[in-house]
Amino acid sequence: MLKDSLYHILSVTNADGVINAVIELNADNEIFQGHFPEQPVLPGACMLQMVKEILENELQTSYRLQKAENLKFLAMIDPRLHRTLYLEANFSTDEDGMRVTANLNTDEQAAFKLQATFIAD
Repeated sequence: MLKDSLYHILSVTNADGVINAVIELNADNEIFQGHFPEQPVLPGACMLQMVKEILENELQTSYRLQKAENLKFLAMIDPRLHRTLYLEANFSTDEDGMRVTANLNTDEQAAFKLQATFIAD
């Protein structure tokens, strides 16, 4: 949905229940024109969607967010200043679904943290 328009994956690894991805934002994407003019900021909903899409791509399964136990938006991401983001997503499966703990960081700081349960869609 957002991949290849809002962001591109520069590299990704998937081993032992951990996905690490290096992401490049497209600062020219139209979403930044409305969020916000003259001060673009990556919307929090897009951060969550990026995590979901990368999980789906790497695990070759469509998922739906079942429960978000913890969502923290720690820093604004201005695509003019922070084009490269780093995702680390730890995942495991149990009877309730796939449990995910993810962090999205810029070069300088943590921007987004997530603890959630996804189920196959």
